[in-house]
Amino acid sequence: MVMSRLRDVEIKHLVALRAVAEEGTFGRAATRLGYTQSAVSQQIAGLERALGAPVFDRPGGPRPVELTPLGSLLLEHANDVLGRLDAAGAAVERFVRGETGPLVVGTFQSVTTSILPTIVGRLREESPDVDIRLRESNDKEAFPGALVRGELDLAFTLDDDWPGVETEVLFEDPFVVVTPRSDLRAGCFPVQDLVGRGLVGYQLTSCQREIEEGLRRVVDGDLDWVFRTDDNLAVVALVRSGLGAAVVPRLAVDVDDDSVAIHDPEPPIPPRRVGLSWKAGRTLSPVALRFAEIAREACRPLQLSGTRAGAAAAVTTA
Repeated sequence: MVMSRLRDVEIKHLVALRAVAEEGTFGRAATRLGYTQSAVSQQIAGLERALGAPVFDRPGGPRPVELTPLGSLLLEHANDVLGRLDAAGAAVERFVRGETGPLVVGTFQSVTTSILPTIVGRLREESPDVDIRLRESNDKEAFPGALVRGELDLAFTLDDDWPGVETEVLFEDPFVVVTPRSDLRAGCFPVQDLVGRGLVGYQLTSCQREIEEGLRRVVDGDLDWVFRTDDNLAVVALVRSGLGAAVVPRLAVDVDDDSVAIHDPEPPIPPRRVGLSWKAGRTLSPVALRFAEIAREACRPLQLSGTRAGAAAAVTTA
């Protein structure tokens, strides 16, 4: 069988075959490859032993060697194999440099609008051929499972204790009270003042449940949710219209929006912990590692910004 003849043929044999065929002598082939002439002779001898037949006729003297019919046949296939290896090598080099490759990232709405454009923009500028895909969900329990199943390379997550997942906490995202501009006041907003006024909130996602549980711990009285939506912009727009107040993560609101008043709550509600997660034990691709590095840089200003002024500076910087 032909396969049995080729089983012992190695890439170095094919490289030597091509070099000798193109240069015409073992000496010039050795110079081209950076080998000694005896090393090239050994490679060709090993190839011929594996095939059981010669690949070159050696006329002797100054005349160049010539391919045998078998040598010509093998060289044709060797060129295909070596060409594919060269292409594979170039592709591997680009992948290792983080210039190519797929990247699927999970995100949620407030990260999508405030942080992700900076990260994606920088990655696109550095590596325009990377295939970036994004998946958004406002359910904080959706992404850990998707990471474990291999459906995502990375995901922005809330909380940092998910089975099978490693998480690097990027920053804490405090909750703020948003009211109409007419309610602008100095200092913090007493959350007890939310009792008796209409509240605009989210659908009963994990974020909204966290908000309501936090309020129940510090507010004496029932809260009146007059409208629920999954859209951060809709929440702020309806507060602006005077429908009610809202309690939202700081990341979900434009802190430079002067058409509404944004307050730190008193007492504060425990903040969200925003992290970047990946499957535990999984080797991340170079482009995923670069994404994570850019994410750290983009989120660094948010690590120290706990007030409205600090948040504004952080988002602007990021």
